[in-house]
Amino acid sequence: MARYRNPVPTVDLIIELSDQRIVIIERKNPPYGWALPGGFVDYGESLEDAAVREALEETGLQVQLVRQFHTYSAPDRDPRQHTVSTVFIASANGEPVAGDDAATAVACHRSKLPATMAFDHRQILDDFLTGRH
Repeated sequence: MARYRNPVPTVDLIIELSDQRIVIIERKNPPYGWALPGGFVDYGESLEDAAVREALEETGLQVQLVRQFHTYSAPDRDPRQHTVSTVFIASANGEPVAGDDAATAVACHRSKLPATMAFDHRQILDDFLTGRH
């Protein structure tokens, strides 16, 4: 009998604060580097609930989802395994505090975001900042 392998669903968030800064995290686990907050969707959990949960776990922020931005599915986007990430734009108030898989959580002005990020997160931010999606 054939064994089927499917990509693993994940979520990522572009969290905007009221002063137009964007929240990013420094990953505690491999692959290391700066990244958007996000993670794996739990069985029985909606994408929206996973996004809100991951934001709280990694940044300490209660977010309001604004809209679904885009889905990224390149098989090599995550070096650990094939993932499909649905990216949400969210808003929040307050300052991020690192938790869970985040070693650091910061809010950066759009012009000061890192040039290199884990996964395809720099591409996601470039798409967002240039209005490509």
